[in-house]
Amino acid sequence: MTRVPTRRRVPRPARASAGLLAVAVLVAGCSGTDAPGTGTPSAGSPPTSAPAPGAVSPDAAGSTPPPPPTPPQSPEPPEPPRPLAGRVVVLDPGHQLGNARFPAEINRGVDAGGFTKACNTTGTASDDGYPEATFAWEVAVELRRQLRRLGARVLLTRDDNAADAWGPCIDERGRLGNPGGPGPTADVRVSIHADGNRASSAHGFHVIRPGRRDGWTDDVLAPSERLAVALRDALVAAGFTPSTYLGVDGIDVRTDLGTLNHSDVPVVMAELGNMRDPRDADVMERAAGRQRYARALGAAIRAFLTG
Repeated sequence: MTRVPTRRRVPRPARASAGLLAVAVLVAGCSGTDAPGTGTPSAGSPPTSAPAPGAVSPDAAGSTPPPPPTPPQSPEPPEPPRPLAGRVVVLDPGHQLGNARFPAEINRGVDAGGFTKACNTTGTASDDGYPEATFAWEVAVELRRQLRRLGARVLLTRDDNAADAWGPCIDERGRLGNPGGPGPTADVRVSIHADGNRASSAHGFHVIRPGRRDGWTDDVLAPSERLAVALRDALVAAGFTPSTYLGVDGIDVRTDLGTLNHSDVPVVMAELGNMRDPRDADVMERAAGRQRYARALGAAIRAFLTG
């Protein structure tokens, strides 16, 4: 029997190693920076640090953009000018609605400037019953509102228009706001009234300024005259007619009024019309008319204090 020589098998691991080497070389050749689609740095490039776990790349899709810059804020608008800031005005709305119910009190004699006069009076009214006390009060309240808007401090000689109250007396009204008194010193005082003349031709306003009474009014004569002219001019400019029956060109002078005689600051009394005249009464009884009166008085006070 013939022997067949045994065939020795060539080991294969050597060939497999060569194949792996070739693949490794191929991969190595594609790993440079010129290879498309790779982020592997080339030799000599600094290594790129990996993002921290959970961090979001600023370029990642869906990231929140930074807020827009806050626009500069406009400065606050300046406050409107207040030409009467620091000024003190006394308004004296004549009479009191309840005076007629207290005859003993209002007829009591008081010093009216070196002589005696009744504490107060009832005032007049229009033919259909609109009281002077109410008219004077409503004009004063509207005028106070206007003057406060201009910066003034306003004092009223009475606190209300009450049917169950009376006074105060003319001497107390005239002293409110005087230097050395219990309250602030006033720059000006205006007493607000309406007349009740029954003459058929009696129509229009008149402004009363104090006449000379030595030791009483001599210290305020000149500024009170300027104030009277300012009131007269403002009322004319507002369309009101100077009196047809009292005064000269809408201005009268009196020495018998305690409210004027007791004042140590510039003072006038404004008789804003004749309540017995239908034309004057029609204006006085309307809110719009009282606002017109108040605006005119306010313009006069402002002109006097700032002129």
